[in-house]
Amino acid sequence: MDGPSGGLGPFEAVRGLTVEADLPPVVRVRQRLSDAALPDIAATTAAALEPLRARIRPGMRIALTAGSRGIRDKPAVLRAAGEALRGMGAEPFIVPAMGSHGGAIAEGQVELLADLGITEASTGMPIRATMETVVLAQLPGGPAVHLDRNAAEADGILAINRIKAHTDFSGAVESGLAKIVAIGLGKRSGAEAIHSFGPARLGHWVPRVAGVIAASGHLLGGLAIVEDGHDRAAQVAFLEASDIGGPVEAALLAEAKRLAPTLPFEAADVLVVDRMGKDKSGSGLDTNVIGRMMIRGTPEFVRPRIVNIVVLDLTDGSHGNGVGIGLADFVPLRLIAKLDLRAMYLNALTSGLGGVQRGQLPLALPTDRDAISAAVATCAPADPGRIRLARIRDTLDLEELWLSPALLGDLAGDPRLEVLGAPEPLRFEAGRLVG
Repeated sequence: MDGPSGGLGPFEAVRGLTVEADLPPVVRVRQRLSDAALPDIAATTAAALEPLRARIRPGMRIALTAGSRGIRDKPAVLRAAGEALRGMGAEPFIVPAMGSHGGAIAEGQVELLADLGITEASTGMPIRATMETVVLAQLPGGPAVHLDRNAAEADGILAINRIKAHTDFSGAVESGLAKIVAIGLGKRSGAEAIHSFGPARLGHWVPRVAGVIAASGHLLGGLAIVEDGHDRAAQVAFLEASDIGGPVEAALLAEAKRLAPTLPFEAADVLVVDRMGKDKSGSGLDTNVIGRMMIRGTPEFVRPRIVNIVVLDLTDGSHGNGVGIGLADFVPLRLIAKLDLRAMYLNALTSGLGGVQRGQLPLALPTDRDAISAAVATCAPADPGRIRLARIRDTLDLEELWLSPALLGDLAGDPRLEVLGAPEPLRFEAGRLVG
């Protein structure tokens, strides 16, 4: 995002701009989340793959999918799956299945996997990356069906992904195995083809594209990871290829939604998010958590209703891809300085209409204090004692929160919340939020 002189270009003009507001104190709170972690991920994964044993031939080359999301137990599941398949006589390898992420280049996708803890050393398998695809079919009135060339040339594909609510649409099947097959393995070309029909049609085309790939004989099946509220694997389930994108995957999505953490309040004036990133959510900020869809023509969430959102930083694992920044209202310049607009715009454009508003820049102010002050100053309550402010680390980590007394008062008696201290002022060092 550097300008010609090595600065921030037009954003340099706001470096001297300050915003003053009385900020409410906050109380540290712990939210009780669902706790259902598997005791032995490796054993569960191996057991789940037993249905494949009779189909594996010696020397069979099997491609395992690895996406661009920060899934805590994904490296462990991948490693266990690789070991189980080798024990059956197969030769497994990993293919990046992440559409256009990683700057839409093979090297960028391998680097992104490494940031997520997925390497040849950590998984015990080679990684074969390409952006080339083969076209399997042209759906009537719909997209072309693309498939990663390395995966297509393998003797079989095992899709592995987390099942969760999608950030762009609601449907029977959202983010999971069908998506990683249809969009992830479609690489940039396949992702663009599907997204070109608009976010509202993702729920229609994703399972159909995945169905074509399943019917082609390339797909052996999939391993679905369902997480508890602490982002730990609560289930690792094997799905036959014919079940991907159908009622079996839909049932796992319903369970994933039941276990997923949410913000404990219905409404707030200001939400402060310490960091956003592609390793936290495909949209940078999980729209299901913040209650904002921000896609023209798509209905907004009923809850939570948040007036202003402040995002303070971008994770290093995003590699400058700040897509989703348009979901925020205010950011500090330090976040702007981290943006790689090329990577961000490639992702936004690949997402079609779903990337337009989310790729737009919010109001950028010199410091964290200025950004938070602006959010407080522009929401309705004039009395700081009435400001309902919440702070979270990111939209993936909702166990620890900081709530203003007014917001905490709204939640009095909520059995999910444990108050951990007394009200304290937000602390800043050189304008940067600390603690």
